[in-house]
Order: sequence, then C-alpha cells, then structure tokens
Amino acid sequence: MPDELPAITLLLERWRAGDPAAIHDLTPLVYDQLKRIAARHLQGERTDLTLCATEVVHEAYQRLSGTGVDWQDRGHFYAVASRQMRQVLVDHARSRGRDKRGGDWQRVTLTGNDPGSVGATADILAVQQALERLEAFDPRKARIVDLMVFGGLTAAESAAVLGISEPTLYRDWKVARAWLQQELRPGER
Repeated sequence: MPDELPAITLLLERWRAGDPAAIHDLTPLVYDQLKRIAARHLQGERTDLTLCATEVVHEAYQRLSGTGVDWQDRGHFYAVASRQMRQVLVDHARSRGRDKRGGDWQRVTLTGNDPGSVGATADILAVQQALERLEAFDPRKARIVDLMVFGGLTAAESAAVLGISEPTLYRDWKVARAWLQQELRPGER
C-alpha cells in the first residue's frame, strides 16, 4: 500500500486536470478502502437495510465521477467519498419515507478512530440533521466529524486535511462530540 499512495495522488491530479482515464486507473487502488469506509457507515444499521457496502460504494463513486472536485490529496478524496456514502444512506432513508423519529428507523453508531468517540446510536436522518445544524454553527467542527467518524481518517490525517494542529483538532473534536451528544439525546428535539 505505501507504493500506492503517490500513485493515488498522481491519479487524483490527473482526474482534476480532466483526464477521463484517471478515474478508471484510480478505482482498483481505492476500492478496498472505500468498501471499508462503507462498511463503517453500515455498522449498526438496521438488519433489514436493503443496501450493502458494495452498493453504497458504487453509488457514491458514480456521484463522485460526475463532479468537478478540486482534489487536494488522498485524505481529501476519502473524506469527500465518505460524505457521499453518508448522503447515499440519507437519500435511501428519505426515499423509504422515514418519520423524523421512532417507527421504522436506522441505527448509525457514531464511533471514530479516537478512543473518546461519541458512541451514541441514532437514526441516520437525525444524525444528518444534527450535522447540518453543527455545520451552520461551526463548519470546521462538522468537517472534523465527517473526517474522523465517517471518513475513518486519523487525527493526524484530519488535521492535515484541515490545515490545523492536532491539539486544535482534539479541542474541536471534544466540543463537536459533546454538541452532537446533546443534539442526539432522546427527547431533546
């Protein structure tokens, strides 16, 4: 895998420059990691969910291939892909006519690479709405949650993507976790 890292970055640069073959060359290098990210998104979901990790990856990849994202690096690519995967699950939940709370719900476990992760279980639509509120309140904190929880990036990788120090990231991460726990507490909203 270490030999693949520069190749991924070069392919992302080619994709950004408009080379249509770059996305096809990139796929075999990132596919396994994308499936791991999708599996993380699906962890704790309802057992009767009609999507599998492969379908989530394919749908997210299809959405990504039609975008003109200015790829910064490998970490940025995985973060954007992870966000697309979460959006696939949100869109799927909305299409099934979910109520805001109760009834026919899906579980999403908010856990990340950090030992002090959120650890709460919530409905995917409630998580999405809470993240949208957090983004309106503090976009950087919402991005940290995206990168660490959904993207599976380490604190060091997340800090590098955001251009901040690790201590700053940890302070923001602590506030974001507390904020989300409050927002997702049953009966609060």
